Formats: sequence, C-alpha cells, structure tokens
Amino acid sequence: MVERRTPIPVKDAVNKIMDHVHRNGEVEYVTIDECLGRYLGKPLKADHDVPPFDRSPYDGFAIRSEDTQVASSDNPVPLEVIEEIGAGTVAKATLQAKQAIRIMTGAQIPNGADAVIMLELVKEVHENGKTYIQVKRKVASGDNISRQGEDVKNDSVLLDKGTKINEGTVALLATFGYAKVPVYKKPVVGIIATGSELLEVNQPLEPGKIRNSNGYMIAAQIQKIGAEPKFYGKLADDFDTCFEKIKQTLAEVDVLVTTGGVSVGDFDHLPAIYKKLEAEVLFNKIAMRPGSVTTVAVKDGKFLFGLSGNPSACFVGFELFARPAILSLVEADFVHLQKEKAILDKDFPKPNPFTRFVRSRVSIEDGKLMVSPVGLDKSGVVSSIAYANALLMLPGGTRGFERGMEVEVLLLNGEGSASIWEKE
Repeated sequence: MVERRTPIPVKDAVNKIMDHVHRNGEVEYVTIDECLGRYLGKPLKADHDVPPFDRSPYDGFAIRSEDTQVASSDNPVPLEVIEEIGAGTVAKATLQAKQAIRIMTGAQIPNGADAVIMLELVKEVHENGKTYIQVKRKVASGDNISRQGEDVKNDSVLLDKGTKINEGTVALLATFGYAKVPVYKKPVVGIIATGSELLEVNQPLEPGKIRNSNGYMIAAQIQKIGAEPKFYGKLADDFDTCFEKIKQTLAEVDVLVTTGGVSVGDFDHLPAIYKKLEAEVLFNKIAMRPGSVTTVAVKDGKFLFGLSGNPSACFVGFELFARPAILSLVEADFVHLQKEKAILDKDFPKPNPFTRFVRSRVSIEDGKLMVSPVGLDKSGVVSSIAYANALLMLPGGTRGFERGMEVEVLLLNGEGSASIWEKE
C-alpha cells in the first residue's frame, strides 16, 4: 500500500527543525594558525586597551599646542627638535616650551606633548648645530593623537561565541595574545548514499548505473560550513543491511545525512527504518520543488536528514534544512542562507504549485542584484548546481514570472541570515 503524505510549507519545516536544535557543542583549543573558518567557543574579551597608550598615527613632530597659538604663514613659530623616537621606543625627555620631538607612526606620545603635526606641514631648518621646525599654523590640543583605548577598551567583549573566525578575527586574536583559541569542535556529519544503482567515482559506467555524485557533493557542502564529513559509503537496496548500518552510524556521528531511499517505492526503505529506530519524524513531505520528499527525523537528540537521491533536490534540501541544524551545533548566529531581493533577468514561465527553488546565478549591475536561472530546472540535473551561486525562490500558487519582476533569492555564498521564515 502506497503511503499517503501531507506536504507542509517550507517555513513550517524549517521551524520544526529549529525547534529541535540543541546548542551544547563541545569546546576545544587549537593554535591560532589553525583557527581560520572555525567558530569561537567562548566570548573573545580584551585584557588591555588598544592602543595601550596614546600614540601617533603619523610621522611628524610631537609638540605643545600652546606654542602654536600665534603661528601663521606670515609668522612661523620655530620649535627646537630635541629628540627623535620611533615605534617601540619611548622619549627620554619631557617636552618643554618651544620644543618638539620627532615621532614616527605608532610611537608613544612623549610627556608634555598634547598634539602631533605631520611631517609634511613643517619646514626643518638647521642653525648653530641645532634643528628647528617652523610651524605655520595653529594646532589644537589632541590633534593627530590616537588615544589609549579608543579602538578597544580593556575587559570589553570583542566577539561572542559562535562567531565564525575570519582574517579580521585572527588579527584580534593575535592582538590579545590568543596563541591557543577556544573553538567549537567540528560537528561530525555522517553521509550514507542508498541505491543499488550507484557506482564509485573511479568505476566505469555500466548499463543502468550512475556514479555516486551526491555523497561527494554533500561532503563538500558540509566542509564549506565548517563541519567534518564522514562518508560511510553506499548501501544496496536491502532493508536489514540499511537498518543496521544506519543504527551503527548514528551512534558515531552528531548528524546523519542520507541521500536516496526516502520516496514511497518498493525499494525506498528509510521511512520504515525511521519507524524501527523509533525516531520522531518531524515531516516527510514539503510543499516545494525540488526535494518534496525530504524527510527529517530526530533520534536521541540527533538529526537524521533523509534527502532526495536526485542531485539538485539533494543539494537544495541540505542548504535549507541540514545547514541550519549543523551550524546551530557551533552556536552560529547566521545559520540560514542570506535572503535578498533581486530583479529577474530572464523569463521563468513555469507554473509553481509549490514553492520552487531554482538554481540561478546572481550578479550586480548598476548597483542592482540581477538573477537568472541556469541549466535545466529538473531535480535530477547536476550541471545547474555547478553553475549556480544562488537559489531563486518562487512562491507556490504562481503561474510564472517575467523578466524585470522583483523576486527573492537565497545567496549560496553570502554572509548568512539569522532567520528566513519567521514563525507566525
């Protein structure tokens, strides 16, 4: 008997998943040169001011502003240069009236000085074995001084846990002496491909067979978001073999992703496997194309994502549903794809009974985001995934879209979003 399934809206499917996520990832320490792309496991705090002292942002001369009050182009004020300091050195003298100290970028402001005048704004002269500068403008107290703590105050929180470490984060880590960095352990995501028709990548094609592209694609998607893929190979269409393998795998991973076997055909065993595992099935059909048969279950707090065996449907299912669940394990704030408005640059006449996610390419033209579908819009197509950098999101119940219309897109390489579909 064929199982009847009731499709639920995409946003309801996403919200069901987010209601079951748990944010209790384990923290480990890695060296600073290994932390790029990882997620902070603890808040990053400042243990000193930045700058740690008043310093000069330019090459120039440290002076007393009061000595320049009558300075002008017609009445240059001479100041004697008594010392020279570079970054990393401190002046020995305390500045007195009518004196200046030559200072390099980054050097600490000498005692007695309250301003810096840039090198190119003065003229140096030498008289009787001494060096003077001629100041031809009035300088205000505080001019050209980077104040202690103006960048970062001591004990302030710089970044919260869950922040993805980028190049700028690494700079902050180095500034505050984090040779060892607290990061969340990479979630281990198991991958199993089902189907007797699957060949390995290095095997020659045979009649009725295809190479296993989904397993490698999912592994790449997992790596891209900073998790660790663990490929458990492919399974033949045998119920007992599949059940034992999935049961064993689930015990070894944080999340399990399977591809294929979630439809209602005679050889699609995953629905029955979920039942035998006594897993809670959150949903088994979604009002979307492609990937309507995407099934998600939870067993002992772990997600089981049953994705379609069709490549494009598998890809979309991972990005919409598995991605936010996995990123939640590392406390990431932006777990969903970034959603933006764009102008459709090509007609899309196909009717949409369900919400459709079309592999597309976005570009920026004259300050506007433009989007065009790429390749064939079929769930079994592989090439469109390779050409796409966005998913064109078309709502259900529409009869097609024309060029020039405003549409919504999900950026595959964007900054991410905290939420896409709000709860009602």
